[in-house]
Amino acid sequence: MQDARSAFGPIKSSFRFQRAAIMTALFWCSNTAAYRCPRSPRSPFDVRGLASQSFQRVSLLIQMAPKTPHAQDEVQAHSIQEPESFWAHQAEQLHWHKKPSRALARSTKNLSNGISHSSFTWFPDGEISTSYNCVDRHVKNGNGGSTAIIWDSPVTGSKEKYTYSQLLQEVETLAGVLREEGVRKGDVVLVYMPMIPSALFAILAISRLGAIHTVVFGGFAPASLAQRIEASKPRAIMTASCGIEGSKGPMDYKPFIEGALHKSKYKPEKIIVWQREQLRWHPVIKERGERSWQVLVKSARDRGIRAEAVPVKSSDGIYIIYTSGTTGLPKGVLREAGGHAVGLNLSIKYLFGIHGPGDVIFCASDIGWVVGHSYILYAPLLAGATSILFEGKPIGTPNASTFWRIIEEHKVNVLSTAPTALRAIRRDDPENKFFEKAGQRGGLKQLKGLFLAGERSEPSIVRMYQGLLEKYCAPGAQVIDNWWSSESGSPISGLALNVAAGKDFTSIEVHRALPIKPGSAGKPMPGFDVRIVNDEGKEVGKGQMGNIVLAVPLAPTGFTTLFNDEERFYNGYMKRFEGKWIDTGDSGMLDEDGYVHVMSRSDDIINVAAHRFSTGSIEQAIASHPDIAECCVVGIPDALKGHLPFAFVTLSTAEHPESAIPDDKPFKEVQRSIREQIGAIAALGGMIQGKGMIPKTRSGKTLRRVLRELVENAVHGEFEKEVQVPATVEDAGVVEVARAKVKEYFQLKGADLHKATEERAKL
Repeated sequence: MQDARSAFGPIKSSFRFQRAAIMTALFWCSNTAAYRCPRSPRSPFDVRGLASQSFQRVSLLIQMAPKTPHAQDEVQAHSIQEPESFWAHQAEQLHWHKKPSRALARSTKNLSNGISHSSFTWFPDGEISTSYNCVDRHVKNGNGGSTAIIWDSPVTGSKEKYTYSQLLQEVETLAGVLREEGVRKGDVVLVYMPMIPSALFAILAISRLGAIHTVVFGGFAPASLAQRIEASKPRAIMTASCGIEGSKGPMDYKPFIEGALHKSKYKPEKIIVWQREQLRWHPVIKERGERSWQVLVKSARDRGIRAEAVPVKSSDGIYIIYTSGTTGLPKGVLREAGGHAVGLNLSIKYLFGIHGPGDVIFCASDIGWVVGHSYILYAPLLAGATSILFEGKPIGTPNASTFWRIIEEHKVNVLSTAPTALRAIRRDDPENKFFEKAGQRGGLKQLKGLFLAGERSEPSIVRMYQGLLEKYCAPGAQVIDNWWSSESGSPISGLALNVAAGKDFTSIEVHRALPIKPGSAGKPMPGFDVRIVNDEGKEVGKGQMGNIVLAVPLAPTGFTTLFNDEERFYNGYMKRFEGKWIDTGDSGMLDEDGYVHVMSRSDDIINVAAHRFSTGSIEQAIASHPDIAECCVVGIPDALKGHLPFAFVTLSTAEHPESAIPDDKPFKEVQRSIREQIGAIAALGGMIQGKGMIPKTRSGKTLRRVLRELVENAVHGEFEKEVQVPATVEDAGVVEVARAKVKEYFQLKGADLHKATEERAKL
């Protein structure tokens, strides 16, 4: 037997040995320690005793030795340190009508007010058609028979499948229709559609002409829709006769469109309507520019009308998506065509592990949100995979088994949804009976990833589903919380299921994904350089809370400006830190292992079931009530939707009521105003009335954060818990008035209405 002292000599003398060598030595010790070895001239001692000492020594060496970085960390380092070479390789995976000569161009933008800031664009001299890459490319490569889209609509009892060849026929014909209706390269077309196949055909057809689409969530109130019409000035609107909201039945889109056009100063030339059998748009008035979608397509098909793909510059916009702004006016995030296609083509394979034909992704979002843009439509089709288009709800259509039924029936590999959906399922099926039944049948064995985004996922729900995945799904299946925004276009952080794609796009090498940390949103994704800074813009240490910012340039899917509003882009995202960082508006930290922890919003945006609303827009709707003099809206924790809007109001009446609980009549009137001006999803979770209870700074800024802390504490029964009041408060006594009103509200009414997603630890 080798002398144990000689075995450890080299290790003891140097820390430069690889971790693997140390582990081998430890393994040797653990085995030799299990036996009583004979003494010998070379080893005149008890090996067991030596091993005991050596365990301690090697354990220390392992802690001090340099760790071999995980492949995801290596990919990330390459993308940040050498972005040009990293993204040039990724660009080679797509078809370019004109190949770019370089990957990245940096520049300085000079604003009209004299301010300058750094800027960037990806693949600046390239020309590309995203529609071609999503459809034509696969047909020409011999994959026309592969399934592109599966429409599953439990609300109508309908299911349809479209191959890539069929999709090409639909898209090129509809593009020909739009061209005949006057749509040209660079025009904007607004899409206001339910979750039906024609909505995807429309988006791809618009892109095929080199036009820009802006999709508005079907069901948005006329006032919100009017804002987006005025801001984008679309050549045409593509809509449907109705949407179907879960089990509620058809929702007539005609009054929404007509109401919006009545409010908007800008009038589009054409309204193209897809007629649904559940509720028709009648009459279709040609003099108003209204057209029947199916009639136009049939005519074009009979005449052989088709449109070829029109390439655009990489830096040209492919779409505008409007997101809530703190002023109440929506911000039009403009996505560049080239970077968008390259970034999504990598992310669908790298992060989600979707490789191509035969793989199936079910993104349970809506095309009106950025998640739907990216992972219902563009990314799956860029990969040549199959995307599930779902018209329904996680519960009530017909029950909490719907998601698991779809996964089993369509052999889904990846599910992407919001934590709100899983909370709803857990509420209706607390013992996970539907999941268990599908799993016991073997119906979920191909599911390898459950991706959660749109809001923070509480650790309890991550742990619960991780346990279910390990029991019934594919080996190594993980729950992956990922964090991103409309501005980023793809996840800023997450845990990659197919890390090898970041090194070699065609690689089939398998790496085990990084371990999950419930409560964390994983590690940064390629191209996103995540930093944590204090309010002065200086970086803070690992484990310290601060403002989450991004270094420039962003990954290729990231935005570079706002549509027709460069100054607002600078003021909203770069001014706070003097142009050095992109401000995400979130607060959090990077832990010792580099995982991102997103803890809260640092601005005044409320996240309701993964839908983001500005407090300003809701306050505007409340303030339109004639009896309300002042109001403030904050987010209150909600067990189902994460948060709900919650209002503090002061009435304009001479004799202000003493009770914190408003009468039913004004509360219902306020709710009606919000539904009409924003939409039902933004309805209040509750309202407190009182005089002299809304704290402000000396400069007049409302201290929403103080009120938010009060209601969050109240949800947990901690009415007297101290809240952070800034030194700039005008009257600290106002905070105590608000505290008393909150306590009264909860004691009389709120305790039964408001529950947090999970209990707060008592310290």
